Amino acid sequence: MPFAIVLISCTPDMTSDAPQIGIEVACATELKQKVISLQVPEGTRLAEAVELSGIAGEFPELDMSTGKMGIFGQVESSDRVLAEGDRVEIYRPLQVNPRQARLNRAAASKQNRGKA
Repeated sequence: MPFAIVLISCTPDMTSDAPQIGIEVACATELKQKVISLQVPEGTRLAEAVELSGIAGEFPELDMSTGKMGIFGQVESSDRVLAEGDRVEIYRPLQVNPRQARLNRAAASKQNRGKA
């Protein structure tokens, strides 16, 4: 099934005079992918950006408070301070351990070779 990327621009209503930085917050499941672009005050932390983006409402099946998050594929602490251009990514739990998945594929391949 193809993924759709939806870009949404929004600026949180902040009363602070702090300079703003541009970031993205991204999340994906097997059925849906969403990327939200927004401006946040300098000094915003990873968890705060996820909350400001409102992306949790798009993925109610994921627990944003306990799931892993990162920046550009690197798992980070939820209190990491963001920089201009960061792409915050919300990671969903793995269904199968990667090592077990490799073992399963190898066993299936071996079994298929025996049938040919």
